[in-house]
Amino acid sequence: MDINNPQSLLITGASSGIGAALAHVYAAVGVRLILTGRDDARLETVAQSCRKAGASVETQTLDVTDRAAMRAWIGQAFATGPIDLVIANAGISGGTGGNHSADKSPSVAPSESQEQVEHIFNVNIGGVVNTVFPALDEMQKAPRDSAHPRGQIALMSSLAGFRGLPGAPAYGASKAAVRSLGEGMRGLCARHGIRVSVICPGFVKSPMTDINPYPMPFLMTAERAAQIVRKGLARDRARISFPWRLWALVWLMSALPVGLTDPLVARMPEKPAAEH
Repeated sequence: MDINNPQSLLITGASSGIGAALAHVYAAVGVRLILTGRDDARLETVAQSCRKAGASVETQTLDVTDRAAMRAWIGQAFATGPIDLVIANAGISGGTGGNHSADKSPSVAPSESQEQVEHIFNVNIGGVVNTVFPALDEMQKAPRDSAHPRGQIALMSSLAGFRGLPGAPAYGASKAAVRSLGEGMRGLCARHGIRVSVICPGFVKSPMTDINPYPMPFLMTAERAAQIVRKGLARDRARISFPWRLWALVWLMSALPVGLTDPLVARMPEKPAAEH
């Protein structure tokens, strides 16, 4: 396997946003793409575009929270041929916006509903687990070669996972869990010849961010984000965080005492509660 130019990739959440952009940026003659997403029509549009670039594309509409279906799909994909890079990208957002009255009436809970929290966790954490562990099982079947890795896995986290924010508690928590899981797995998987990286983007233009009714500093296109991710994975970076100016602000906020940053985060806007 050449991590600079992977020849076979599996990407979840590939029907839009960063997932679709990653499929496009890797699409080339001789490349095999295995893609899944929630929207048949959008997934097929991405597939057709990648095929025009010369790639061989296989698609499957799946619910990443379906453990059995994900394991079966990933096992079948590896049975057809080895996969160099697996990107666990699928995720949804949601926050507290609209979950309380304008006059802050105590009759309305000032938080997310339990149902929304559970759903975000099931998709953002459970979906990653349902992708990563079947892929690890398959990659470990490949012969050991000290000169080349058995495979590479990338987990999609977010800069929102570095500090709990009242506007999106469950989303930030889910991304914090993914980041911690990936960073912990990196050292463990390295012993078995498998490379693991965590991706922590800031605001990227996509259906997930299009609904945000507030300014998003350093907002970038999904295409630009995909290029940054590709370069980071080729360099086997443990954590791919961008854009750097927003990452610096997030790092500072996470390093300062919570008591000092609470007044600031309390004034931050809320992410809309609806799933995206």
